[in-house]
Amino acid sequence: MMYKILKVELFKLFREAKTWYAIAAVLIIEFIILFAAYYQGKTILELLLDNLRQSFYFEGNLLNGNLLLYIVLNSLWFNLPLILMIVSSALITEEYKTGTLKTLMLQAVSKKKLITAKYITSVIFTISILALLMLSSFLLAYGIFGDGDLVVYLGTLNFFPAEEAFCRILWAFASGTLSMIFFTTVSVTLGIILKEPTKTWIASALFLILSSLFIKADFGNFGDYFFPKLTNSWQRFFAYDLDHYSICQDNIMLLGYTVLFAFIGIYKFSKTDIG
Repeated sequence: MMYKILKVELFKLFREAKTWYAIAAVLIIEFIILFAAYYQGKTILELLLDNLRQSFYFEGNLLNGNLLLYIVLNSLWFNLPLILMIVSSALITEEYKTGTLKTLMLQAVSKKKLITAKYITSVIFTISILALLMLSSFLLAYGIFGDGDLVVYLGTLNFFPAEEAFCRILWAFASGTLSMIFFTTVSVTLGIILKEPTKTWIASALFLILSSLFIKADFGNFGDYFFPKLTNSWQRFFAYDLDHYSICQDNIMLLGYTVLFAFIGIYKFSKTDIG
């Protein structure tokens, strides 16, 4: 039964025009960022390396696919979750709006199974978009701009050989995917609570903005366990010395927050009278 409900939810999702518009928007934003990063990358590198060139000799092309992928990673983590949250929340809000949920509830459909299928659908959609984004950005970055060593600035300048940079970028995408799943799960829960599409979009955007602002805020020891800090844990992969324990801890805690928000949504939906 659960498999059939999930199959129907996926069919409905990819039948919607807004889903394909969202995919197109993500790809367009990626292309714009990638090519803008190439033209701005020279200026950024000159600023970072200006003083070091007096003492060190740099050989090879530092403005390469790895640097552009890092810039893409830094540029997408607000635009991308916003688009994903709008599409994911529509899984529930559009059916409230059109009355489809009332029709479904007249049939022998379990509330818990139905809403769980919607959460799983949002996760599958998020992973699919991130996989498409990663594949396309890797092909464009390496195919057009080539490979090379990566230089990033995180308090200090960190240099990574090409092979190591590739692995770190892959892991950063994986960690970033967990962050995106967290945001889309929150948007589905907000949709269950607010029911109306417009209210849910505004609430989702507000949640995302506040999360971005709180990343820089200092909450003392509690800050290490506050979810806005955890959504930025992909940046840890570009520290010179990897802290594997902290990275795993952050991602496990973020997964816990994701499950918590999903549980709240499932419980709320199960106790709500759809009629």
